[in-house]
Amino acid sequence: MAAQSMDTMDNNGRVRELIDDWAVAVRSKDIERVMAHYTSDVVAFDVVNPLEYKGSDLFRERLTGWLSSFQGAIGFEISNLEVEAGDYLAFCYSLNRVVGIKSDGMKINMCWRATLCCRKIDGLWKIKHSHSSVPFEVETGLASLDLEP
Repeated sequence: MAAQSMDTMDNNGRVRELIDDWAVAVRSKDIERVMAHYTSDVVAFDVVNPLEYKGSDLFRERLTGWLSSFQGAIGFEISNLEVEAGDYLAFCYSLNRVVGIKSDGMKINMCWRATLCCRKIDGLWKIKHSHSSVPFEVETGLASLDLEP
């Protein structure tokens, strides 16, 4: 196997390890561990307002609010993960699900689409851009939150 192919496989594997550890951190609601996977200048497009979060401080605030909005443990799954990694940049896409009970007692079982763009910095992969989206019903303008992968 050519050296480039081995490097690509190694980079793909390391990005998958990043995503796996990130998911574990989300499930355990460990904000410090979650944030350790992002660059300081991360740009995130989330499913809730505003249109974008620029920088780790704003994104930390958003994630802290989201994770603390759940009572107890949350379920967080990543399915259909695809990774394409080069030497310094990688992108991933997946279908994600969160299951839990919000602080107000509302049960959540929601799927969304996710794309992550990663950058290798000092030999470590970090998430530089995060994009989450949900499809919507054209007729009503309402988000389709009950779809299954």
